[in-house]
Amino acid sequence: MFIFPAIDLYEGKAVRLTRGDYNQMTVYDNDPVGVAKRFFAAGATKLHVVDLEGAKDGTTANLDTIRAVLSATPLEAEIGGGIRSLDTVETYISAGAKRVILGTAAIEDPAFLKAAAKEYGAHIAVGVDIKDGYVAVRGWTEVSGRECFEFCRELQSLGIRTVISTDISRDGMQGGTNRELYARLKNELSMNIIASGGISTLDDLSAMRALGVYGAIVGRVLYTGALKLEDALAVAREGGI
Repeated sequence: MFIFPAIDLYEGKAVRLTRGDYNQMTVYDNDPVGVAKRFFAAGATKLHVVDLEGAKDGTTANLDTIRAVLSATPLEAEIGGGIRSLDTVETYISAGAKRVILGTAAIEDPAFLKAAAKEYGAHIAVGVDIKDGYVAVRGWTEVSGRECFEFCRELQSLGIRTVISTDISRDGMQGGTNRELYARLKNELSMNIIASGGISTLDDLSAMRALGVYGAIVGRVLYTGALKLEDALAVAREGGI
C-alpha cells in the first residue's frame, strides 16, 4: 500500500479544511515546497496535491505553486482541483504530475471524462467524494444525484483505473476512516482504490492495508503531529503490498 501525504493549496499556502468547509480552514504552512521536501526526506514516494481554489471555481489559481512543488522533489504526484478541460490535464502532466484527478467534470461533462480516459489512460484518476451515499461536486459544496457505487462502476467501464474516494463526513475530523466503505469498494470494483478522509491512526492504516487498497491519503494528522509520516510509511510496507 502506498501512503500519499497531502498538500491542499489555497492562496499558495498549505491548508486543511474540515469536512470540505471553506469557512473552516486552517493554514498549516506558508511554504508548500518546504512541506513536500520534508515529506520526501521522511521517505515518501507519492504526493497528493489539491488546488482548493480550483476545486471551487474551476481555475488553476495555484498553478505556479504546484509547478514549484512538483519540481522540488522526485515524488510522484497526483494533482486535483478544478480540472475540467484536456488543456488543464495536459498542463499538469507537462508540469510533472504522474496522475491528474478529475472531480466535478467527471460528473457534469461525460464527453470530457471519456476523452480524458481515452487520451491519457492510466494518468487519469477520478475523485469520488461521497456525502450520504451520493457524489459531491464543486469542492464538496454541492451534492449530485449520482449514487456513488453506480458511478464507480461506470468509471470502471470507461477504463478508469484509479478512484480516490473520500467520505466527506470523516474528512478532517481525525475520528477514523470509513472502513466499511473501502471494503465494499475493494470488493465490488477491479480498480486501484485510494482511501481518503478521516485516516488518523496507525490502526486505520493497518486496516486499509489489510483490505488491500492501493493507497491511503494522509493529511491533517501529519500537520498536527498526531501521526508521524515515517510511522505511516512503515505500517504501509507491512504485508508486502
